[in-house]
Amino acid sequence: MSPLFASLGSELAWLGYAAAVAVGLMLGLVGGGGSILAVPIFVYLMGIPPALATAYSLFVVGVSSAVGGLQKHREGQVNWATGMGFALPSLVAVYLTRRYALPALPEVMHWGPIHLTQDAFIMGLFALLMVAASVSMIRGGDRAPQGATRVRWGLVAVEGLVVGALTGLVGAGGGFLIIPALVVLVGMPMKTAVGTSLVIIALKSTIGFLGDLGSGAQLDWGLILGFTGLTLVGMVAGLRLAKHLDGTLLKKGFGWFVLVLGGWILWGQF
Repeated sequence: MSPLFASLGSELAWLGYAAAVAVGLMLGLVGGGGSILAVPIFVYLMGIPPALATAYSLFVVGVSSAVGGLQKHREGQVNWATGMGFALPSLVAVYLTRRYALPALPEVMHWGPIHLTQDAFIMGLFALLMVAASVSMIRGGDRAPQGATRVRWGLVAVEGLVVGALTGLVGAGGGFLIIPALVVLVGMPMKTAVGTSLVIIALKSTIGFLGDLGSGAQLDWGLILGFTGLTLVGMVAGLRLAKHLDGTLLKKGFGWFVLVLGGWILWGQF
């Protein structure tokens, strides 16, 4: 357990718990973005090392997405056939990455004159992913195309592999990548894409977390379960609010927030 979290009176730790609600809120509102918030919260507010923070994020986001995905299924907004076509290659990639690739990363990486610790590499990669995701959200890249779209299963499988590998490395569920893929490559309606994305994220995150358990990572279950409980509160609120808010404007606003946060992390790391 980190010294920062060990003291329950720590203002940063309590702020981290409060921010857990925001993680669930984002997942419920836009079908993604929870891990974009969760990893920085664990690292900067609760003092968790980045590699371990990605494992915590996988559990929290996985459980929360499963709850949201179940609710979307009840509303008829999950395309299971297409979701599984995306999820299966992604599951393989995320498990192999968490189980073998991440533990194999050296403590210090060298590229010519550049020297990065493992923690700096993970947070730097995560921040770059945040910036890329923010651009997609700000541009509104998840808008449904006009007319019918033929499903390009090969591209769906390739993106599933890529998103799975990124999930494994940085603990991000990848909803900001999954939703545009489902809308553009499959022609899926936005609301169905959000529900299907939650199911895919839940599956990927669970498999990734199992990879961490297999690698023998030491986990603080009190912190994980407490954070997850508050995230679920936010998830329920987000699902209800999503029915009354403009999803396009919300996603763009969240995109600008992610862009600023990602830029701040990059500045701090490099």
